[in-house]
Amino acid sequence: MKFWAKVIPSGNATAVEAPKEALEQLNAGPRPAVVITINGHSWRSRIAVMRGMHLVGISAANRKASKITENDLVEVLLALDIEPRTVEEPADVALALNKQKALRNAFEHLPFGLRRKHIASIEAAKSPETRLRRIAKLISELEHVAATASAKTKSR
Repeated sequence: MKFWAKVIPSGNATAVEAPKEALEQLNAGPRPAVVITINGHSWRSRIAVMRGMHLVGISAANRKASKITENDLVEVLLALDIEPRTVEEPADVALALNKQKALRNAFEHLPFGLRRKHIASIEAAKSPETRLRRIAKLISELEHVAATASAKTKSR
């Protein structure tokens, strides 16, 4: 579905409002996973509902890659994202996650964007020490998530 929209501020990022017709044509509910293409640059995201509007978020990196700025009028191609939302895990991260079933389970239940953010942070490390610290931080956060989930299950 193609449509024209103005790039508007949305929190500390920007967005375009998806018209009602586009959402109806996608026929996937109010917050579907989508592939967005602007000026030949594509990325995967999910429609957000904020202040009564259905918004397609545009990060600073995607604005730059799309060569757009706030207040531009842009042509947006919106398509339903039917591909599995998986994140390529580096071997050292996979090894750390697979040490405990609860860690693997906690990681798999994180939203796609959060899994992608954690992996990108680890892969962006400039030194092996920083990489190890970031993996340890991820594992620590997942241990907390797993412990919280376990406590909730036991209290039922």
